[in-house]
Amino acid sequence: MRIVLVGPPGAGKGTQAARLAEKLRVPHISTGDLFRANISRQTELGKLAKSYMDAGNLVPDEVTIGMAKDRMAQPDAAKGFLLDGFPRTVSQAEALDELLRSEDIKLDAVLDFEAPEEEIVRRIAGRRTCRNDSAHVFHVTYSPPEKEGICDVCGGELYQRDDDAEETVRKRLEVYHTQTEPIIDYYRAQGLLVTISALGPVEEITQRALGALKREDAAQ
Repeated sequence: MRIVLVGPPGAGKGTQAARLAEKLRVPHISTGDLFRANISRQTELGKLAKSYMDAGNLVPDEVTIGMAKDRMAQPDAAKGFLLDGFPRTVSQAEALDELLRSEDIKLDAVLDFEAPEEEIVRRIAGRRTCRNDSAHVFHVTYSPPEKEGICDVCGGELYQRDDDAEETVRKRLEVYHTQTEPIIDYYRAQGLLVTISALGPVEEITQRALGALKREDAAQ
C-alpha cells in the first residue's frame, strides 16, 4: 500500500507511522530520516539541503521532493511505502501527485490522525526530559516519575524542553493549521482522506487505522 500520514504535532503520528509500516511491511519514509540520510551520505541533494539549513533558510520543495523520489525508487519501496511528514503543504502534495503520475503510481489512502487541540497541548506541554539522557522522557500526568523532577532511570534532573513549552506548542499548531491543514481538504476532494481518532491506547489507534485501511482496500 502507498499511504500518506498527516496530523498535528502531538497526535502520535510518528509512533503510528512506525507501527503501521512494520505491520504493512512497507518502508516508513519520514522527512527527518530523508534529510539525515542524505546529509550523512553527502549526496548532492544532502549537500544542497545542508547549505540551506546552515544559512537558517527553509529547504526548497524541489530538494525535499528529489529526496523522496530517490527513496521511493529503492527496491524495498516497490510494493508500497508510508510517507510521514511529507507532503506538508498543498504545493508539495501537488508535486507528489505529479511525481507519482510520472511513475504510474497512485496513493491508496491518506490517514489524518485527529485529536482535540487542548489534548495535544496537554500531551506535549506535560513532557519532562532527563538532562542526563534525552531518551528518558516522562509526563506529569500520563507517566509521572516516582519522585517529582527526578528521572526514575538515572536520577537526573527532569526539565521541560523549550519546544515543549505551551506557548511554543500553540505556535507550532498555528503553523500546522496555516501550512499543512489545507492538504486535508486537498486529499478529501480526491476521495483519499481517512480520518482516524488519535485518542486512546497506542495499540487501539493502530488497529483503528489498520481497520480503516482494510475497508478502503476492499472498496477499491
